[in-house]
Amino acid sequence: MSFSNIFETAILNHLFTNANLTGLGDTNGPLASVTAGSLYVALHTGDPGEAGDQTTSESAYTSYARVAVARSGAGWTVSGAQVSNTAQVQFPTCTGSTSTVTYFSVGYNASGASTILMSGALSSSLAISNGITPLFAAAALTATID
Repeated sequence: MSFSNIFETAILNHLFTNANLTGLGDTNGPLASVTAGSLYVALHTGDPGEAGDQTTSESAYTSYARVAVARSGAGWTVSGAQVSNTAQVQFPTCTGSTSTVTYFSVGYNASGASTILMSGALSSSLAISNGITPLFAAAALTATID
């Protein structure tokens, strides 16, 4: 069994752009949050998998930190069963050590073992070393619900 295409889009819009999920439960369904907040993008050196959390294979270069992205249309674009970053996502500049990242994830918290909402492979691996600032253009971070 799988979700319908229309429901996949509705779920993504509810989670990433804070839209109402109408038609489910009561008349209005699950409502948008009064304060939408942010979701946090993490970088990973390997696939965190469906059972992992945001600390699974998380990058650890010196100065690394997850990046907050607004839970709104300014932060995320939903198209069908895909979600991607609406604007550029810039991580802190590496000030020491190295890391080669191959995946990203989106979760609830700025740090710790946060639940992963979605994850995806980068279009190509990124070698990070001293002075490198990981930067992802709009629509570079894309994940698909299935």
